[in-house]
This record gives sequence, structure tokens and C-alpha cells, in this order.
Amino acid sequence: MKIEAAINNARLFKAVQKEFGSFDKYIWSFTGGKTVVNNPRTLKDVPATSAQSDAMSKDLGARGFKFRGSTICYAFMQAVGMVDDHVAGCWRKKIAK
Repeated sequence: MKIEAAINNARLFKAVQKEFGSFDKYIWSFTGGKTVVNNPRTLKDVPATSAQSDAMSKDLGARGFKFRGSTICYAFMQAVGMVDDHVAGCWRKKIAK
């Protein structure tokens, strides 16, 4: 199922690129083109999802993408810098300022 999903998602990725001009434009539209900066105090305060990841998951699903739940979308958003969830006191948070 995961291999079939990867092939399906690759085809749909190309369709999104064609529709929006780039996948980047599409994906950043969920945050208005800006990094969402959260200020969690501890790791327990870091959410697993957000309104933006919910919207992304829903839209990807409507387009036919597979394996695109809100938690997966949120983790993607963290990984690519769409969301900054560095906790207070983190050395990386200090560099990002």
C-alpha cells in the first residue's frame, strides 16, 4: 500500500506543481507564506497538529493524496521550517532570532 501511495502521491505532486506553479507555493499557502513561530515552554507544550496542518491534510486528501494525516503534515511543516516549535531556552531558538 505504501508503494502504491508513493506512486499516487508523485503523480498528484506533479499535478499540484502544474496548478500552482510550484509545490512550494501550494504548501506555503497554508501558513500565508510565513513561518509560524510558536513559543512552547516545554516539549509537552509542542502540539502534534494545528489548524494549518488540519487544513493541509484535508486539502491533500481532497486531491487524492494518501498517508497525509494532520500529524504527518505538522511534522513535515516542522521539518521544512514552516513551523518553529523550538522550546524556550533552546540554543537553536536563540540562533533563529
